[in-house]
Amino acid sequence: MRWWPLRIGAKLMAISEVQLGAGGTHMTTLDDAAQLGAKEQGLAVVSTLRADGTIQSSVVNAGVMRHPLVERPVLAFVSYGKVKLANLRTRPQMTATFRSGWQWVAVEGSAELIGPDDPHPEIDAERLRLLLREAFVAAGGHHDNWAEYDRVMVEQRRTLVLIEPVRIYSN
Repeated sequence: MRWWPLRIGAKLMAISEVQLGAGGTHMTTLDDAAQLGAKEQGLAVVSTLRADGTIQSSVVNAGVMRHPLVERPVLAFVSYGKVKLANLRTRPQMTATFRSGWQWVAVEGSAELIGPDDPHPEIDAERLRLLLREAFVAAGGHHDNWAEYDRVMVEQRRTLVLIEPVRIYSN
């Protein structure tokens, strides 16, 4: 996938070919998803595919952050749901939908998992600790005791879920 810089006012963002319509007109972006999600504390409905072909959905707090290895914007959330993670390990396709009022934005893509049960050779435990914090903050979270947050993330074996968008659309 190719990425191009896009400047909107003073803000520079990356836009992919999947976010450009015919003739290069601007379509819905990951930034649009983040802005809409921020109106609802980052809440998004995440849908994954079960082995039997049916859909499993749950609500998460998600936000946009830079991918730690490829430096592109991705959708991110922290998870420990056994069913959701099991589905994503074998079938990484997923959709996250943000809504506020009657406005919605859907982000489709493949999930990349990084966590204690999904190690990545380039991400050590300290980097994972910081990435879990970064995803939490990107999703609108804040914490008064980061040491406690870190302890719970380790204890619950939380996993970072990164979604590189392949399709973004809205009403």
